[in-house]
Amino acid sequence: MPQQRHALCCVLALLAGTPAWAQSEANTAWPALSRGYLGLSLGQSDYRVGCGNTLFPCDEKDNSVNLYAGSMLGNFWGVELGYINMGRVDRAGGSTKVQGLNHRLVGNAPLGGSAFGVFGKLGTTYGFTDSSTAAGSGAAGGSENGFGLSYGAGVSYDFTPKLSATLGWDSHDLRFAGSGRDAVRSTSLGLRYRY
Repeated sequence: MPQQRHALCCVLALLAGTPAWAQSEANTAWPALSRGYLGLSLGQSDYRVGCGNTLFPCDEKDNSVNLYAGSMLGNFWGVELGYINMGRVDRAGGSTKVQGLNHRLVGNAPLGGSAFGVFGKLGTTYGFTDSSTAAGSGAAGGSENGFGLSYGAGVSYDFTPKLSATLGWDSHDLRFAGSGRDAVRSTSLGLRYRY
């Protein structure tokens, strides 16, 4: 648990300092950092972890949050660093929760001359999972962490040159106690601010 809090604090400090740092460094060897952005997406997660014994209640969905910062390195490509929280679901007489940090390559493309665009993301998520289960549930409890594949896609709409709305879908391959790796997916609506 202290590792999770420490990692979250580091990401939040990075995200909070990104705009000022990027603006102060815009005329240096990293001019692409002047094309940075911040984003926040809220949505619904979908856990693919098994439920164990069917005598216990089992949820698969909860609220999800994705907070991220990125920078375009060209007209169509960029990089992104973010924090995800996939909420908590009841399963196997206990609960399972997921959060993590991700780093992804981002591809953006406008749709013709309109304000609409499409995007794709590919990278890795360092996930933290924590599961508690009841005796006799047939599911293992415990904590796991580690890297896994992360990818997603979506559409965007530019309200202004600086502010966009996003509709996205993401998948994160994460480790869970007793079940190896499973995907946790989310569908979300968000806002992205370019500075």
